[in-house]
Amino acid sequence: MTDRSHRGTIFVEDAELLSIQEYPGRQFVIRLRAPKCAAAATPGSFAHISCDPQIPMRRPLSIMRADAAAGWIDILFKIVGPGLEALSKQPPGASISVLGPIGNGFHPTPSRPRALLIGGGVGIPPMVFLAESLKARTDARWQPLVLMGSEIPFPFRTRPSTILVPGMPEGAIACMPLLDDWGVPSRLATMAGFAGCHDGFVTDLAAEWLGSLDATTLAEVEMFACGPTPMLQATAKVARRFGVPCQVSLEEFMACAVGGCAGCAVPVVTDSGIATKRSVRGA
Repeated sequence: MTDRSHRGTIFVEDAELLSIQEYPGRQFVIRLRAPKCAAAATPGSFAHISCDPQIPMRRPLSIMRADAAAGWIDILFKIVGPGLEALSKQPPGASISVLGPIGNGFHPTPSRPRALLIGGGVGIPPMVFLAESLKARTDARWQPLVLMGSEIPFPFRTRPSTILVPGMPEGAIACMPLLDDWGVPSRLATMAGFAGCHDGFVTDLAAEWLGSLDATTLAEVEMFACGPTPMLQATAKVARRFGVPCQVSLEEFMACAVGGCAGCAVPVVTDSGIATKRSVRGA
């Protein structure tokens, strides 16, 4: 039986490229005027984007921010092939076909308001979106902490954080300025020796912070993660070690992005054994 739960929730629209910013490591942030996608996007969703009229296959890219009122979405991507290379060369004002929003978003639990957000590489965008969303919510006293890891320069200018985070190792003071300006604490991890960053994996930084909490505080924590599969596996191990619930957003190659071709299928451990699920829908 075909899953029809997403009918009426995914839109195709010709978006206008409003701006494009380049960062070290062949990374780009683009802002697209895509009002239908912006109105329906949730943290953890992504868009399937046409990179160039001469390239038929779309590319799945996570949504980093969305403004429903203004009708725009922000997308962060790193060039890894000719498609994204072509996208990086589109000029402001260009028309770009956007299919979205797609995927299961995160579902934070109000009884666990200490949200620990972990983003690795191109898994950073959903964490920014989730942090901004939690900051605006009023159903709990949300206290998000964002940890980011990268082995190439981060797609923003790092700076020392103005927000104290007890439990962080000495010297781990670099942050994402945008989050710091929002009042959301963030810390960075790398093995590339970037100034102010924790020297190690981002999951080790998460474990160090979790290990500093007492039982009462730990019971208020829920983890959210997006990034490469090895990082997600390490995140799951940390979550099990500390008995903390965890939601992860998978990164997979895909063709259709709506689950029809099953190209994004991944093995998942369930109570009844190994099952195959489509990453775009979790079904």
